[in-house]
Parts: sequence; structure tokens; C-alpha cells
Amino acid sequence: MKPHPLLAQLLDVECAPAFGHVVEISDGIIRATGPAAGLGELCRIMVSPDRHVAAEIVAVRDGGITLVPLRTDSGIRLGMRVVVIGVDCGAPAGDDFGGRVVDALGSPIDGKGAIFRAADASGTTASALDRVNPDRTLVTGVRAIDGLLTLGIGQRIGIFAASGVGKTSLIEQLARQVDCDRCVLCLVGERGREVSGFWDMVAGSSDPTKFTIVAATSNESPVMRARAVDQALAVADYWRERGEHVLLIIDSITRLAMALREIGLAAGAPPTVRAYTPNVFAALPRLVEGCGAVRGSGAITAIMTVLAETDDVDDPIVEVMKSLLDGHIVLSRTLADQGHFPAIDIVRSVSRQSSRLIAADHAIVARRASALLADYEENRVMIESGVYRPRSSERIDRAIASREPLAKFLRQSGAEAVDFAATRSALEQACPA
Repeated sequence: MKPHPLLAQLLDVECAPAFGHVVEISDGIIRATGPAAGLGELCRIMVSPDRHVAAEIVAVRDGGITLVPLRTDSGIRLGMRVVVIGVDCGAPAGDDFGGRVVDALGSPIDGKGAIFRAADASGTTASALDRVNPDRTLVTGVRAIDGLLTLGIGQRIGIFAASGVGKTSLIEQLARQVDCDRCVLCLVGERGREVSGFWDMVAGSSDPTKFTIVAATSNESPVMRARAVDQALAVADYWRERGEHVLLIIDSITRLAMALREIGLAAGAPPTVRAYTPNVFAALPRLVEGCGAVRGSGAITAIMTVLAETDDVDDPIVEVMKSLLDGHIVLSRTLADQGHFPAIDIVRSVSRQSSRLIAADHAIVARRASALLADYEENRVMIESGVYRPRSSERIDRAIASREPLAKFLRQSGAEAVDFAATRSALEQACPA
């Protein structure tokens, strides 16, 4: 016998909502007896009848759950009631996010009023056969990138740099100059003044509605810093599904990894290399694979910055991101100290899609220029100390002769945008056959 429809409705009614109580409080970590809920769901900790603190479940164990509050100024005390908000339906997205600054939950922080929530992120990733390789050149207007490290629409690229070498200036220039339908800037763990600086740049652009800023500053909880990336990706994916080309800039992946490490340690996960917990290395591939071009839809071109503490390859986040991305742009402190902008170390940088995107004659000149730069770097000590004698090696002589023309080609002001044809012509002049 078919059950009455009223019975199905009664099953969905929660007459006695489940709840638990706070039993332990430590720095940024709350433990409670319940309610019964799943990992990643949001709960309300009832501070008073008319005020609650939202918290995310980061661990579920027999007899209790572990939560991390979304806000730091919580005022939580022992014995407070904890109730589940419900299944986390995902990050909000929609056309109203254009020209706005939002926090990690999609709430506006620019004082311009509410944002209409058109859709929520499904959290699904396109299948492997639906992800396509870039087949169109991404023109950045930066000679060093367009000429020698050519990128494609839908490519995932990393900018690897220590602090103070021009990383922020470069991503600002790329955000202004890259031709795209939408640009989503995700600022994770940044200083508040840098968020304000990016917003000033957006407000002064010719089309502010093209930009969306998702910000979680360094003083916010690790949950908010981690959720900022999910929110930015949700907004970018909404427009990609509608056939648009979205430039997604995440600054920085390292601070995201640190936030995930804090959450993992709070959940009791074992620390591994440099105390990073396993959840960090599980989240990064999902993030990278969530970007790119999708067959029958648009594309998300992702530029992700990674903080490299030293020039030595000893950082697990650096190594993981290099293995996941479609190329990496390395910024050099030596070049930055010389006033060379952008301080891109061509020898240590690579674009894995470059050879597929550029013409054969362009590829020949680019390889020749890269080889000359590598030859000079290999023999730099001998050349600059005066040990090398001219005409001892034709290869080294050519590297020395090409050094200044190539350096002039690679130097460029942050306000200068160069079209692709002019970049090719300048490269051929700097590095003749």
C-alpha cells in the first residue's frame, strides 16, 4: 500500500531539535556533547536568547564534536547550548557579486547593501574528460610572461615569491590588464590595508562591475580564511557555467595551507612535514582541479601566489603546488633588489602550456632567449669576477652580448601594458638569430 503523502511530510518535521552543550573551551577550539551532525556543517552556539556564534564542525567523535568559531570575539562559556544550523548548502553566488567586496560567507562588507543569492555552489568538479587544455593565448600585457612564459585561457599558474619582491604589484597589474569577462580576487590572510588597496584599484577601473573581491584578513579565524577560497571559487564557477572567462587570483595558497593546518590540528589530525596536517594535502588538489576550462562552458584561469620562505626548495607547499599547477612564475629577490620589475626569474620559471599556444617561430626565439639567460646565470660568478676572458667560448660571449638587451626587454613598469604582437617584435629584436 502506498504511504500517505502526509506521512512523508511528518518525517521531515523536527519536533524536538537536537542540541548539545559546550564542555571544553580552548584558544579557538570548542568541544561540545552534540548535536549529531556531519563534518563541515555549521552550528549555532547560543550565547544569549537573541545572540549566537556560528561555528564549523571540524571533528566528530564518539561522545562529542569539535568546533571552530567563525568569529574570534565570541564570548562563549561552558554549558552553552549548541544547535545545528542544517546541512551546509554551499557558498552563495550570482551576478550581484559583480563589483562587490564580500567576506568568506558571501556577506557584503563594502556597505553597498544586500546581495541577491542566485545560486549555491554544488561542490562538484567536472569529470576528467570534460576538462580541456587551453587552446587560446591569455594576453597579460607583461612582456616577460607573454614573450617567454606564454599562458593560455584556463591555465592554472603559480607565482612563487618571498615577501617584498613585488608579488602584490604584479598581481594587481595582471588583474588590470588581462582580458577577461570577470575577475575574482581572493585575499586570504592579508592585511586589511591591502584589501583596501585592491578595492581602490577596482573602483578606479573602467568597469568595476567586472571585479569581485573575497577577503578574509589575517585576524579572522582559520575557518573564515579557509572558506574564503571556497567562496571565491563558487563565484567564479557560477560565471564559468554561463560560458564566461573568469580570472581567479588567490593570494595566497600558503596562508590557506596555514589556516587548514590550524583546523587540522584542532581536529586532532597528526602533523606531518613542517607540521602540516593531511587535510592540507587533500584540499590543494581539489582547489586546483576546480579551476580550468570545461567543455561546453567557460574557463577559470587561476593565478595562485605561493610564499616561498627561501630560494631553496624545502617547502612542502611549494613542491605540492609546483606538481599540481600548469606552470610556475618565480620572483627573484636579487632582481627585486636591483629595481628590476617584474622580478621574474625566467630561468627558474616555466609555462607547461606555452609550446602548444605559440607559433613555431615564436617558440624558437623564446627557447633561444631562455638558453642565453641560463648560460649567463651558469657562468655569472666567472663573468662578474673577471675570470672569464672574452672569445674563450662563443656560447658565453653570446650570453654576455645578449644580457643587456634581454634585461631591457624583461623590465617593465607596473602601469605599462604591451600588446602581444609588440611583445613578439621586441623579443626578436632583443634576441636576434
